[in-house]
Amino acid sequence: MSVKAFELVPAVERDLLMGEKARINIECIECCGKHLYVGTNDCFIHHFLLDEVASSKGKLSYSAQKLLHKYLGLKKPVAELRAASALERLIVLCEGIVFLVDMVTLETVPSAAGGGAKIRGVTSFCVNENPLNADPFCVEMGVLSSKRRTVQIYMVYEDRVQLVKEVTTPEQPCAVSLDGYFLCLALTTQYMILNYNTGASQDLFPYNSEERRPIVKRIGREEFLLAAPGGLGMFANAEGVSQRAPVKWSESVIGAAVCFPYVVALDESFITIHSMLDQQLKQTLSFRDGHILQDFEGKVILASTKAVYILVPLPLERQIQDLLVSHRVEEALILTEGAQRNIPKDKFQSLHKRILQQAGFIQFGQLQFLEAKEHFRKGQLDVRELISLCPLLLPASSSFTRCHPPLHEFADLNHLAQGDQEKVLRCKRFLISYLGEVRSTEVVNGCREDVDTALLKLYAEQDHESLLDLLASDNACVLTDSVPWLEKYHKYFALGLLYHYNGQDSAALQLWIRVADGELQDSTRADLYEYIVDFLCTSSNLDLIWKYADWALQKDPTIGVHIFTKRHTSKGQPELNPDDVITYLGKHSQALLLYLEHLVLEKRVQKEKFHTHLAVLYLERVLTLLPLKDEEQLTKARERLQALLRESDLYRIHFLLAKIENREELLLERATLHGKLEEHDKALHILVHELRDFPSAEAFCIWASSSRDSAYRQQLFHLLLGVYLDGSPPGKSGDSGELEMAAVDLLNRHGEVFDAVRVLQMLPEGWSLQLLRPFLGRAVRASMHACRTSKIALGLAHSENLQLLHDRLKECKKPIFVSEKKGCHLCHNTFSEPSVVCLPGGVPVHTHCVAQRVRDSPTKRQLTNSSNHT
Repeated sequence: MSVKAFELVPAVERDLLMGEKARINIECIECCGKHLYVGTNDCFIHHFLLDEVASSKGKLSYSAQKLLHKYLGLKKPVAELRAASALERLIVLCEGIVFLVDMVTLETVPSAAGGGAKIRGVTSFCVNENPLNADPFCVEMGVLSSKRRTVQIYMVYEDRVQLVKEVTTPEQPCAVSLDGYFLCLALTTQYMILNYNTGASQDLFPYNSEERRPIVKRIGREEFLLAAPGGLGMFANAEGVSQRAPVKWSESVIGAAVCFPYVVALDESFITIHSMLDQQLKQTLSFRDGHILQDFEGKVILASTKAVYILVPLPLERQIQDLLVSHRVEEALILTEGAQRNIPKDKFQSLHKRILQQAGFIQFGQLQFLEAKEHFRKGQLDVRELISLCPLLLPASSSFTRCHPPLHEFADLNHLAQGDQEKVLRCKRFLISYLGEVRSTEVVNGCREDVDTALLKLYAEQDHESLLDLLASDNACVLTDSVPWLEKYHKYFALGLLYHYNGQDSAALQLWIRVADGELQDSTRADLYEYIVDFLCTSSNLDLIWKYADWALQKDPTIGVHIFTKRHTSKGQPELNPDDVITYLGKHSQALLLYLEHLVLEKRVQKEKFHTHLAVLYLERVLTLLPLKDEEQLTKARERLQALLRESDLYRIHFLLAKIENREELLLERATLHGKLEEHDKALHILVHELRDFPSAEAFCIWASSSRDSAYRQQLFHLLLGVYLDGSPPGKSGDSGELEMAAVDLLNRHGEVFDAVRVLQMLPEGWSLQLLRPFLGRAVRASMHACRTSKIALGLAHSENLQLLHDRLKECKKPIFVSEKKGCHLCHNTFSEPSVVCLPGGVPVHTHCVAQRVRDSPTKRQLTNSSNHT
């Protein structure tokens, strides 16, 4: 694909060079700074001064001034010219002779007294542009001889040349280029690399020099460009390795040069320009009768037989912009990155970022979003450039203005999509994705408000699920810009979150309540009422809670009371006074009941007034249900009341007892209250004689003695048995046989609790033993078991006592040997008196050592198992 990389500009016109002499042709050229030297076929050297002239439009042209021309005095054309500026000499090849010419006067330099200034029998030569010798006032060159298969290395001085090295080649060389110690040679049938210092060589590839002219061109440090078979331009380094892909040029190339990042090649009719970066043909210029192409210090000069031209490179930035205008993004990026070596670092970084950003917008316009995102990321794009494509997304407070010159040609997304709403939608989706990725990175430093506000507006417009996540997290959305946008798209719940984030909880609650009451429509949360309750649970603003709790309780007291019962008491959050809450809930009876249950049954608050209040509410509920004959509800209410009466020890018993004293329907509750007062006889009287509820009487005995010892439980069961055996009291009708059967069942079920002797004394003489068989059998077994267990324990104790007595006797009878030669186990000193203490195992120690050991012991424990025998 074509790109305009160079312009061909005339440098020396025909008339200036030859005047009226039609037969004069250009044979060679040399350029040194502004000085141009031209060798012609009539053995003349022409010296021109070139001046650059820039037009008002920025185009470059050249003005040539002829300074001198000089006849060399020979008959054949001037074959080659090379400048040695440090010596102010031209190295000239003419008629197979290399000699020196003064650069200013063009006079031939005479030979010095100590050596000649001419080399004969030369077919070609080259100057070493990377010499390794340290002398700045001499030039190294490689010379090809016409008669021998050798390459000669000469040192050129102001007035003489000196042979320093001669290297033999396997074939006659016909072209040469020199870099350091490395010679790149075109032999008759192949190219090769030769190190003239070590003699090492490396064959490259075959080439027939008889079919076409070889090209050997040094293009950089230890790197060469060669004309290979098949119309290829091959690159090779000093090791014989090609580190760049070849370029495909014409089969009839007669000259080549490198002007990075391009390879310029000349054939009979055209100049072709290939990129070294992607090997593609970039430009073709028509050029008839061309036969010379050389580059001098980055300046590419061409010559036909009659005139000289300069190939002027266009500025890289212009080339890159031309590629971008043509939407050739990859080529533009390759060219930009390839030009890094020729541009100062700071300037390149700035240029590279801008090109990446432009490339990103081009691919964004082509809906190639993945590639666009990568270029935006690498180019560190100010994301507001993207946001500005969507009108009204940036907040009114933003100070952003688009880059100048602009990075793209789009006014907005509608312009980009040409009215295609599907394209607009796809672009907005990409924008949402990209902003979501970069909002937490350094890319948005300094413009966080703009990015978050734009993202909020896009989320709201597109009904995006991430809107709530944005508002529930740390964000910088501008409130004044966001409110009308969220209202426009009916995102009232999200607006409430934004109010909350900005510390306006009251405004958030007012808005949510309007939605929950149906005044505003927003389907974001079906459980908005529950959310408001949870919000109040976590609020640290007590005034807010007292203000809005009434609304929540009126809407649903069972859920609204969670504001008080499920309140999180985290660090630093103020707590609600239960007394204040109870007062507040006075007009919400159901909520009050639930709150007291929370205090008493869940939090286990040990305060009499709360327990009494809850018991009174339970009782009132039961009393309310009694006349309604709703057995199911009544049963549940009584069960809750009875459970509280049984489990709590804090309520005012006499107060409650007074309330139900004359209530025949609540005898079971009265019995429980009497039990709390330990008036067990009254309780059992109610259960047995008034309710005739024998299972409840047994359960009462178990409950009343649950936290007491076995003797207390036995006493209660004996009391119940006595009530059964006493029969119905005067004035109470009842079957005494029923009470006797209840007594029998009681004994048979709980026989282990009773004292069998007392029971037998209490039972009537006329009772059948068969009725009491289970009780008696269990009692006899229990008595026998207790007797046998005690005998076993007594025997074990007696045995242990005997064993202890035996061990004591053994210790007392065992002799302890003490002598002056025997040492104490603790201090290791000998004994001086017979008074000792014996440690376990019969080890004697000093009495004072043991006393000291006991005093020093951290626990002051006494020695165990020690003998008192001394």
